[in-house]
Amino acid sequence: MKNKEPLILAVVVAFTLITYYLVEPFAHSQMHKHFESEGFAYKDLPALTQKGDAARGKELVTGAAACTGCHAISKEGFAAAMDPATAAASYGVNPPDLSNAGAVYSENFLADLIVNPAHALKVEHKFDINKGQMHPMVPFYGAGGDINQEVADIIAYLKSIAVKGEALTPEIAYETACGRCHANHYAGWTQIGEKPHFKRKQDELTFEMNLANYQDALTKYMGKLPPDLSIYIRSRGEHYIKTFVENPQNYLPGTAMPRVGVNPEAAEKVIEYLEDSGDAKRHERESVGYKVMVFMLIFAVFAFLWKKEVWRDLH
Repeated sequence: MKNKEPLILAVVVAFTLITYYLVEPFAHSQMHKHFESEGFAYKDLPALTQKGDAARGKELVTGAAACTGCHAISKEGFAAAMDPATAAASYGVNPPDLSNAGAVYSENFLADLIVNPAHALKVEHKFDINKGQMHPMVPFYGAGGDINQEVADIIAYLKSIAVKGEALTPEIAYETACGRCHANHYAGWTQIGEKPHFKRKQDELTFEMNLANYQDALTKYMGKLPPDLSIYIRSRGEHYIKTFVENPQNYLPGTAMPRVGVNPEAAEKVIEYLEDSGDAKRHERESVGYKVMVFMLIFAVFAFLWKKEVWRDLH
């Protein structure tokens, strides 16, 4: 009787590979809507055409534009006007520190955000000026000159103070773009920052009280508390997260989550942060996985040879 075991093994391997590489991804794609990324180009927003003057931009940010009235710029020594919990009670969410905004956000997104926040963030359905529903961020109406040039100056200043190149770490990208709304328990991140190691119980209770107050204000502002992102990279996948961040309205029409406006480099850093926190052992697992596959292959060869030796007199 002809030995069919190699054929059976081949069939099992083929079905396993088909299930893992074809059926499972297809099933996942059917469970979620699928949208192609536009590379974080934000083509619906006009491009920034003027060349900005960083020095003039600093004057505007700290003067006529009044950015430092709400936003911290810790890198430049401008502290936040309020603590996160108080700011959230006032605005719904803590305004971001602008120290690295120029490295995290796209230029055309920033330009539109400065003059028309609800439009840039794609939350005009929530903040309809015709109904008196003003976005918490006050639009910049200009300082008396060419408003487009003034916006370019502001962006030039923000880019001049921001980190450059590899200095943009995954932590900076995540904290700037996502960390004011989304906690990440695995990384020890809360909406009001990393949770310190407290020596006194009363200090820990104070922190937890401030966090609870912040989350209450954020929940009221957003409709519900934004989810913890600890394992979203594993439950949703990289493509889903990228395209969701690029335009949440595609997936959840009418959602209160704003368009984040990150540039391609910052988007990659955010994904890296989520991978590091949600799947911290991935590099080690992949390394071990290759070794296990090599071992199984060698073991299968020796097992087959041993089987032939033991059973050769019976065939």
